[in-house]
Amino acid sequence: MLKPLRSLIAVSSLAMAVALAPAHAQQPAPVAELVKTVNIPYEQFTLANGLTVIVHEDRKAPIVAVSIWYDVGSKHEPKGKTGYAHLFEHIMFNGSENAEGDYFEYLKKLGATDFNGTTWFDRTNYFQTVPKAGLEGALFLESDRMGHLLNGITQEKLTNQIGVVQNEKRQGDNQPYGLVEYKQIEMLTPPEHPYGHSTIGSMADLQAASLDDMKKWFTDHYGPNNAILVLAGDIDVKEARPLVEKYFGDIARGPEVAKLNPPLPTLDAVKVAEMKDKVPTARLYRFWTVPGLNDPDYAALDVAATVLGGLASSRLDNILVREEQTAVAVTAMAQPFVHGSVFEAYVDVKPGADIDAVSQRFDAILADFIKNGPTADEVQRVATREAAGRITGLEQVGGFTGKAVTLAEGALYSDDPAFYKKQLEMLAAMTPQKVTAAMNKWLTRPVAKLHVLPGERDAYEDDAGGSTGNASGAAMRSPFARSGVLAAPAFYSSLASDAIAAGAASKTPLAAVDRSTFPEAGAVPDLDFPDVEEATLSNGIKVRFARRTAVPVVRVAVNFDAGYASDPKDALGTNSLMIALLKEGTQTLNSVQLAEAQERLGTNINASSDLDRTIVSMSAMKPNLGASLDLLADVIRNPAFDAKELERVRVQQLTRIQAELSQPQGIALRNLPPMLYGANHPYGVPLTGTGDPAAVTTLTRDQIAAYHGQWMRPERASIFVVGDTTLKDMLPMLEARFGKWPSNRMALQQKDFSAAIPEGQGRIILVDRPNSPQSLILAGQVLKAKGTDNLLALETANDILGGDFLSRINMDLRETKGWSYGSRSLIQRPKNDVPFLIFAPVQTNQTGPSVAAIIEQMNGFIGDMGVTPEELDRTVKGNSLELAGTYERSASVLTQMQADALYGRPTNYAESLAAQYREMDADQLNGAMREALNPKTLTWLIVGDAAKIEEQLKALNMPIEVRRAAPAAGDD
Repeated sequence: MLKPLRSLIAVSSLAMAVALAPAHAQQPAPVAELVKTVNIPYEQFTLANGLTVIVHEDRKAPIVAVSIWYDVGSKHEPKGKTGYAHLFEHIMFNGSENAEGDYFEYLKKLGATDFNGTTWFDRTNYFQTVPKAGLEGALFLESDRMGHLLNGITQEKLTNQIGVVQNEKRQGDNQPYGLVEYKQIEMLTPPEHPYGHSTIGSMADLQAASLDDMKKWFTDHYGPNNAILVLAGDIDVKEARPLVEKYFGDIARGPEVAKLNPPLPTLDAVKVAEMKDKVPTARLYRFWTVPGLNDPDYAALDVAATVLGGLASSRLDNILVREEQTAVAVTAMAQPFVHGSVFEAYVDVKPGADIDAVSQRFDAILADFIKNGPTADEVQRVATREAAGRITGLEQVGGFTGKAVTLAEGALYSDDPAFYKKQLEMLAAMTPQKVTAAMNKWLTRPVAKLHVLPGERDAYEDDAGGSTGNASGAAMRSPFARSGVLAAPAFYSSLASDAIAAGAASKTPLAAVDRSTFPEAGAVPDLDFPDVEEATLSNGIKVRFARRTAVPVVRVAVNFDAGYASDPKDALGTNSLMIALLKEGTQTLNSVQLAEAQERLGTNINASSDLDRTIVSMSAMKPNLGASLDLLADVIRNPAFDAKELERVRVQQLTRIQAELSQPQGIALRNLPPMLYGANHPYGVPLTGTGDPAAVTTLTRDQIAAYHGQWMRPERASIFVVGDTTLKDMLPMLEARFGKWPSNRMALQQKDFSAAIPEGQGRIILVDRPNSPQSLILAGQVLKAKGTDNLLALETANDILGGDFLSRINMDLRETKGWSYGSRSLIQRPKNDVPFLIFAPVQTNQTGPSVAAIIEQMNGFIGDMGVTPEELDRTVKGNSLELAGTYERSASVLTQMQADALYGRPTNYAESLAAQYREMDADQLNGAMREALNPKTLTWLIVGDAAKIEEQLKALNMPIEVRRAAPAAGDD
């Protein structure tokens, strides 16, 4: 434990405050001016078969986003066929008539980035960003599965994907509060309404899905006249039109899908429900159905939700979390959908607080806000934040949030690709009166109240046994995205049956383009990473700068050599508590004032840590850069560590620890690192960073301030900047705020990595979590490697073993056996001792066989089943081609610059990657993995229902230790 140094810290803090003299009074840029900078010019045309095509030109990188949106979602599912839209999304990645096999095999050949597919209530979309040289390949693939899929759908693929989706459902249901969505829908929406069931569907309906069902879903909904294709990036209409005509022009129109127009559900009276779950604290929900996203009132309700619980300075935050301290977290949001949206607010009750009293206070705050509305300043802050977010989003052409998405959403939902402009104009013109009127109109209707209390869940109803491993298939989606289960209602109804029967046009494609040969990607120029300039402030702080001008945004990250590994061993959690308090006030601004100042500027300041670093970062609008830097410096140099804020944040951190103890991933990530590294190693700490609850409970303000003085000091700092400015302009601004930052007189401590790492023992730790819908497997071993070593060959080999979508482990457990929604292995990369980890959520009845299958894959890889020529070619070429899209965003450039500094690499390291990949061969990859990996010494930590899985694990012939999950709230 660091000894308190109150007098020294008080003196140095006073000196810093005097030296800094922040200029918080700078006037922020008006919202109207920010809104004017949001512009996505586009051209649009329609093919003879009805396909709508939108093209946006952005020449900043040689890449093109290909995003296709179908006007079909779970709202179109008739009774008894819930989950079909999402299930079919999975089928679409299983190969088409002229692109057999896994869709991601082809995307890897093209060097695609930002690729996925998602299903929601109103739509299904598929997207990828490819090097321009791979554009024809992407258009070939999307057109082939639009017009040439029927003969590619097989019973084998369907059976496999049913198992995958059922495991996706189990994985979501297994989380704390994971069953809330189903109850929310039940309370708000009648079952016959299109929005009356979740997108993931029911186990029984999924199990009953037939091949004929899937083929009919395709012919009824996947015609070109029911789709919108967006191309955004290094392309214009002159280039795009002939390519789109070539690949999509021969596809026949599909049936016309009737438009749904269901009524907006309104409750007759207040509904109240209660459910138990293994959660850290009670959560109190309030739900209303409100108008759809095209209704003028929706914009006002969205502002209302953000003021209520979406800002850091929201009403609920200020009253319940900061002032009265009866809640540890609050949220409010308006989730927009076409036929009706959901206004949702919830409060996480402080452990030990009177739940009924908090519930009554919650309702009183809501009633007062609905009646009296927001202030003009609150509305302005919401508008500024939203405009800043939109501007930042303009930097990316594809992905989940880029410009292609913005254009497609507007076209599909509002028949206007530029609908985002109308939204921003409404936001800029918003007034407190409009917001109050909308709330009085819609939120005075009866509310649905749901209370989730700590306790034991009812027995999990898994009415499908899951795959037994007999099915095989050849497709996958990202194991990290759960497109089917979302914290919002989803839809089906009998109305959908009428829509399905509305047309009967043929989907037989016309003969045109030659599809016998897949168009491989052409040559791609070597990566041109932005030039990184370096400088040094007068006190020795190093500065690295890269210029990016696509959007008027500047990103700054101040890195400190600290991180979770710097926590005192008798006070684990100090770092997390300290960085949480950084955002809760300075010596001149309290927590509310600090939050409001950021919101007025459209600035986001965040503090985070990993094992090695503590990073305080900022994203700022260029016109507001000076005032934003003032805030950043104030947060870093002059934290208040206010006693009242400390007690509040302490409870929040303890509640997060309780949440981790109730969640499979949290249990695993807290327990495995000390087993791998030993308790004395700096990395032998919970990987979540939240620390030891006993230590967090007793930490004092002086201890936290002393930790800040020791680890958050100029000697440990480096500054990284990326954005629309120059080093010449930036350096004086940084010098004024950080260059005169004096050191203190505390002796500089260092992390001690000399502790011996325990030898791997090849054992299983089974953490018993009764009634778990799934088992979570987390395994690992510490490698004889440092993060500063050149690990590219090992990481590339791991891509083939378990690190990539197409890896052996994932394809085996997910696609061949259907036991998991997604499994992976990874080389975690701290600066010092590197661990190899395996992560696999699997269905309960296949837990033991899943461990055996993973071991078999590892043994095969380091044995006589090393890298194949096909795997080498796919991985090396794909990784090289992906570089074109990897650094499109300034945030990615900033991340790379920080990693290069951490690992001691040259500033142009990214430019060397293509050549390193080209030089790799199978022997190099096999050798790297064989030298690193020893499957016999892995430590396996498995979280699940011991009564159901212990006997399975005994067949593995490893020592097994059964532990009870640490008690969380609601446990006896």
